[in-house]
Amino acid sequence: MRLISLSNAALDAALTRRGGAALGASISAAAGQARESTAVTRFATQMPQWSDQMGKSMTDAAPPPTLPETQRLPGVLARYRDPKLAWSLTEIAVTFAPFVALWAAMWALMHVSYWLTLALALPAAGFLVRLFLIQHDCGHGAFFRHRAINDWVGRVFGVVTLTPYDYWKRTHAAHHATAGNLDRRGLGDIVTLTVGEYLALSWRRRLRYRLYRNPAVMFGLGPTYLFLLQHRAPLGLMGEGWKPWLSTMSTNLGAAVVVAALMWLIGPAPFLLIHGPIFVLAATIGVWLFYVQHQFENTRWAHEAQWSLPEAALHGSSYYDLPLVLRWFSANIGVHHVHHLSSRIPFYRLREVLRDYPELGTISRVTLWQSLRCVNYTLWDEDAQRLISFGALRRKLRGSSAAE
Repeated sequence: MRLISLSNAALDAALTRRGGAALGASISAAAGQARESTAVTRFATQMPQWSDQMGKSMTDAAPPPTLPETQRLPGVLARYRDPKLAWSLTEIAVTFAPFVALWAAMWALMHVSYWLTLALALPAAGFLVRLFLIQHDCGHGAFFRHRAINDWVGRVFGVVTLTPYDYWKRTHAAHHATAGNLDRRGLGDIVTLTVGEYLALSWRRRLRYRLYRNPAVMFGLGPTYLFLLQHRAPLGLMGEGWKPWLSTMSTNLGAAVVVAALMWLIGPAPFLLIHGPIFVLAATIGVWLFYVQHQFENTRWAHEAQWSLPEAALHGSSYYDLPLVLRWFSANIGVHHVHHLSSRIPFYRLREVLRDYPELGTISRVTLWQSLRCVNYTLWDEDAQRLISFGALRRKLRGSSAAE
């Protein structure tokens, strides 16, 4: 009511002024002040009511659904499995066509400058990685509704990526079924030893493991060896019948035909100078993505008795939170914990899951910068329940010796 009293004071002051015209003007001005003050008072009175109404309307908005308990998550996420045909075909088109266009542009630029050719190798490798990830979704039966379409698209792209589709599909399924299980390691995984296992090795086998885990091997020589040589035979399944052999040999034949045709068309040297850098970069990027998805500090491993697939999926697979462009080129494979919870969700619907269940975006999250530290995580420490580096093990052993 202070505003009203101030208005009355102004009115009294105006009535005491001399001069009729001045008096009338003063009265009008005072009346205006009074009306303004009354409006302000009314606004001040009603504002809490409006705020309450606005707050109520915001409160009434549907909150995001609560994240169900871990064991129920695979069933809850099943509703996202339905692929969209138009969307899947669009993803193929916007990936394969630019890859071919960049490859042709690299060949055209060979006549201008090889440095210009090399400048296009990285984006071309990005599209090749994306082709592999479409093949990956086909292997999970996620990209199309019909299994036959998934399989044949996967086989065709397997020729381009030098990955025998049916053989890889089987080993990758084993990876999904055993990820994070200390008693079932091996097939389709990056070899990871526990601290106890490593210390029990002879010095020669320790050296071999350290070389295998060296970044120059893991991300340099290793990816090229994997895709160029190891995938030429069904290693790990060589005694499992004729299907793994048919897969690898048919992929080898298809790749040989494509390579021979391109070498005949543009020459062996230009082919190697164009596709060589693309292949090496794509292989390295692919292995890096797979590495970070499971080799992060707070991942989860357990023995068979304590292991469960949903727990291993949610806490043993990372959410690799990449910038938008890298997220697109990697086909959302960074949302790996959700992918392991429900592998039949098409990659273009994984972000939809995070939108509906934002809590998933805070679990096992690894940023691009944080992922660089993952290179050092080489051993599973069963005491600390986390991955550690060789240096951390050395310090731990030194501390134990000093304590004794």
